[in-house]
Amino acid sequence: MGAIELRTPVPGPRSLALLEERRRWVSSAVPEARAGVFVERALGPARLRDVDGNVLLDLAGGIGCVNAGHLAPRATARALEQLGRLQHGCFMTAPYGPYVDLARRLCELAPIDGRRKAALFNSGAEAVENAVKIARRATGRQAVLALDPGFHGRTLLALTLSSKASPYKEGFGPFAPEVYRVAVPDLLRRPPGVTPDGAVDRAIDDLRRALLSGVAPSQVACAVFEPVLGEGGFLPLPPRFVQALVRLCREAGILLVADEVQTGFGRTGRMFACEHLDLRPDLLVLAKSLANGLPLSAVVGRADLMDAPQPGGLGGTFGGNPVACEAALGAIEALLEDGLLERGAALGERAAARFADFVRRFACVADARGLGAMQAFELVTDRATLAPDKGRADRLVEAAARRGVLVLSCGLHGNVIRTLMPLAMARAELDEALDVLEACLVELDA
Repeated sequence: MGAIELRTPVPGPRSLALLEERRRWVSSAVPEARAGVFVERALGPARLRDVDGNVLLDLAGGIGCVNAGHLAPRATARALEQLGRLQHGCFMTAPYGPYVDLARRLCELAPIDGRRKAALFNSGAEAVENAVKIARRATGRQAVLALDPGFHGRTLLALTLSSKASPYKEGFGPFAPEVYRVAVPDLLRRPPGVTPDGAVDRAIDDLRRALLSGVAPSQVACAVFEPVLGEGGFLPLPPRFVQALVRLCREAGILLVADEVQTGFGRTGRMFACEHLDLRPDLLVLAKSLANGLPLSAVVGRADLMDAPQPGGLGGTFGGNPVACEAALGAIEALLEDGLLERGAALGERAAARFADFVRRFACVADARGLGAMQAFELVTDRATLAPDKGRADRLVEAAARRGVLVLSCGLHGNVIRTLMPLAMARAELDEALDVLEACLVELDA
């Protein structure tokens, strides 16, 4: 008997009733989950029970927020214990130990040269914006480089740094000034006759040109980038492109800000994706699985940079909440002491092998890619034109939910299916979920 247990059609009657209530009371600007189900309880690291009693396998992980697994024992126990002691104090007015403990732990783990310091916030977008504030204050410069198609959040500056116009940016301008975007190499859609190495060379040339025609390097405070573009389509940055970016930034005194909101905490098989690239950023942005789903984010960086803003320049009422800090300390323990980094890497290898097989077997699957447990495959209308097929991706997400698997799409065109499964997921559970994705492809390819 598998992990999936379906007692009603998905979505079931109670989910459908809640959906009607949602449509009455919740802003339509908050997008509906395409799966249509309302969950009520986690039954294990990667299993969720919905309000109709259906047990589903979770390949979404709250958009990559529960790397240690739903109800991770270490994180849950520490959070509950802290909740019974102190729920909130505001670190700026009534400070508490868990904030300092977590800051120290993150500084110990961060792949950053020299002495390090940290500051804690609430969300990934907030941490991104604060990283840029730190970089601007430290350098005295204003301009920021961002990669296209990158995503860094929904607040004003983070949204300006992001690439996807609809639905994220449509109607929300004017956006923040002094942001300059550079395209990453498009290895799948490179021009005819251009090799992958040639596509990387062109992207490096475009990067150099941007620092000549778009903005003077002496005016750029920092370059903000994801080592693997998440919402942009699970695109790992080619090492040579990263090396060129690092070299150009170092030569011009531009700070490197690595956004590891989605890639961090074991998602790519290492604690941080920067480790795959032997990359030592100046500032590291963290969130999502930092506290295994509780609201918490961080900027970790060189001490001289972190101390550059004036006292009071950084902070926030809820940033570094003590309950979330304890959950983060427990989640980090689980990743390092329960073998979850290794398990995540093994799950990623398994998913990558199946997705590569999808490319061979299904004409609608044009590409499979990823790093560690951050794996994806891209859907197209045909291989000749590589036209993105968002409609098929949407139907696959819905079909998978009907069969008991929650999965997400991403990409500039919304045509990429991605995996953000908890790293504590059992191998048999992943195999069952991948079997469902394959069955959905068979159904949609018929």
